[in-house]
Amino acid sequence: MSPEPPAAPVLGVERSVTGRRWAWREGDARIGAGIAQRLALPEVVGRLMAARGIGIDDAADFLDPTLRALLPDPAVLRDMGPAAERLAHAARHGEHVAVFGDYDVDGACAAALMTRFLRDLGCAVTPYVPDRLKEGYGPNAPAITALCDQGATLIVCVDCGIAAAAALAAALGRADVVVLDHHKAEGALPLVAAVVNPNRLDDESGLRHVCAATVAFLTAVATLRTLRRAGHFGREPEPDLRRLLDLVALATVCDVMPLTGINRALVTQGLKVLGRRERPGLAALLDVAGARDVLTAHTLGFTLGPRINAGGRIAAPDLGLRLLLEEDPIEARAMAEQLDAVNRRRQEVESEVIAAAFAAAEAQASAGRAVLLVAGDGWHPGVVGIVAGRVKEKFNRPACIAGIALGLAKGSGRSVPGVDLGAAVIAARQAGLLETGGGHAMAAGFSFLSDRLDAVHAFLEERLVAAKSLPASADLGIEGTLTVPGATTDFAQAVERLAPFGAGNEEPLFAIARARVLRADRLGKEGATVRAIIEGEGGGRLKTICFRAKEGPLAAALLAQDRVPLHLCGHLRAERWNGDVTACLQVVDAAPVV
Repeated sequence: MSPEPPAAPVLGVERSVTGRRWAWREGDARIGAGIAQRLALPEVVGRLMAARGIGIDDAADFLDPTLRALLPDPAVLRDMGPAAERLAHAARHGEHVAVFGDYDVDGACAAALMTRFLRDLGCAVTPYVPDRLKEGYGPNAPAITALCDQGATLIVCVDCGIAAAAALAAALGRADVVVLDHHKAEGALPLVAAVVNPNRLDDESGLRHVCAATVAFLTAVATLRTLRRAGHFGREPEPDLRRLLDLVALATVCDVMPLTGINRALVTQGLKVLGRRERPGLAALLDVAGARDVLTAHTLGFTLGPRINAGGRIAAPDLGLRLLLEEDPIEARAMAEQLDAVNRRRQEVESEVIAAAFAAAEAQASAGRAVLLVAGDGWHPGVVGIVAGRVKEKFNRPACIAGIALGLAKGSGRSVPGVDLGAAVIAARQAGLLETGGGHAMAAGFSFLSDRLDAVHAFLEERLVAAKSLPASADLGIEGTLTVPGATTDFAQAVERLAPFGAGNEEPLFAIARARVLRADRLGKEGATVRAIIEGEGGGRLKTICFRAKEGPLAAALLAQDRVPLHLCGHLRAERWNGDVTACLQVVDAAPVV
C-alpha cells in the first residue's frame, strides 16, 4: 500500500466506467501507527482502524469485541425496570403471553427471541405477525382483541408499538402491554406497562443505533437479573441467553445497524453461535442456500436475511418466524425450501418492478430532480423498499417507490447520507399530503392518494432541495493501492481481522493500477457473475470475481476482447476451499487507463 495526496483522486480516476470518482479515505497516520505498535499488528491493520475512527484505547475491544467488555447495563434504558418486573411476574406465574412482532428480519428475530426466552421460563406464548397487505405494519385493534380473547394476560410488542397507542388501547383492562421497539417516537407514548425504546425522546442510554432484537435481548438480560434476585432459579433452570445471539446478529446486520461498539460484539459472538448450527431453522436455511463458506456478516445480510424477509414480503407473513422457532429438523428443512422458493419468486417480482422504476427514475434524474418518486399500478408493496434501495444506489438521490392499488399509493423510501428522508416524510404527513408516513433519516414508509403524486413529489423536492447538489454517483472511498504480487493471502487475512464488515465498518476498497485481464468468463445459471484472472503491470497473477454483472459497463470492461490495461478496485478477500486459502479480488469498479 502506498500513500497518495488526499486531494487528488486515486490513480487519477475522476470518472470510472460506472461514473464514479475514486477518492481517498484516510485516517490519522499517527493513530494508525500507535494502534499497530501497541497491539503488535501489521501497519495496514492499524491504518485501516484509524480510518474508521478507532482510537488507540478502543483498538483492543474492536479487534476482540466481547459482551463482557461492551454489553451495556440494561438498566440504562428508560422503563427497563418495569418491563423486566412485568416479564418476571409472568414467568413466576406461568402466564399466557402474546408476542406481537413484525414481518421483517428484525421483527421476526426479536419475536423468536422473546418467544423462546419466555417459553424457557415456563410461559405459554402465542407469537403473532400481522399480514402486510391486510393489516399493515404494527399492532391493530382487532388483532390485539383477538389475542386477549385467546387468554393472553401480557402482550409484548417487539419492533413495533411505539406509535400504536390507539390500537394498544384495545388491551386496556384485559392484558398488560410491554413495548420493546427502536423506531423514532412521535408525540405521546402508549399508555402501557412499559415502553423500552432507545429512541424515546426521554431516553438517555446512548443506544439509539441498536435494533429491536437487541432491545429484546437486553430485556431478557434484565428479566433474568430480576428473577435471580427473587431466588427464582433455586427451583427452575436458568436459560442460557448466549444461545439467542445468532438471532440478534442476524437482525443487527439485516436492519443495517452500524457494526461498531455493542453491535460489533453481538454480531461477532452471534456468528459463533450460528456456526454451531444449534437452531434447526437457520441450519436448514444455510443448507438450502448452499452456504458452505466461512460464516460472515455477508452470510447474514445476503444469504439468510433475504430468504427470511421473503415470507413477509410476498407470502405467509409469519413463515420466517415459524422457521426460527421450529425445532424439528425435517419440518425446518421443508420451511427453508419453501422460503427459498418464495425468495426466488420475490426476485422475479422485484426484477419486473426494477426495470420500470429505473426508466422513470432516469428521466427524473436527468431533469435534475432532488428526490426520485416513482409509482406504478400493481407494483407489489413487498418489494418497493428493495427497489427504492437499488434506485438510490444507482442515482445517488433519495428514492421513493410506491405501488398503486384502488387509488392508494403505498411505498417505501431510501436516502443517502446527510439527507433526512424520514423527517421530510413525517412533515408531508403532518401537512395532510400523506395518509400514513414515518421513518428515520435513511428510510421511510408512506401512503398517499394516487392523485396527490405530483403534490407529494413537489413537497419532498422543496424539503430536500439540498440533494440536487449531489453528484450523479457517490464517490468510492479507496483505502490504499496494491500491486498484484502484493495482493497476497497474508495481506487478505490481515485485512480480515477488521471483520465483521457492514454499515459503520465498511469493507476496505483497494485499487490496482494498470491490470490486464488475461481471461474472463461468466458463471451461474444466468451468467450474472464474471470471473477473471488478471496480470499486474509488474507481473504476477490474481483471481478476481465480479457479482451482479449480468450487464452494464463493468461487465463489458472485464469481458472486452482487446485486453487493454484497466485500473481496478475492489475488496481483497481470503477464500477458503478444501483447506486451501487463496487471495481473490472482488471487483467493484474499473476505469480506463488514461
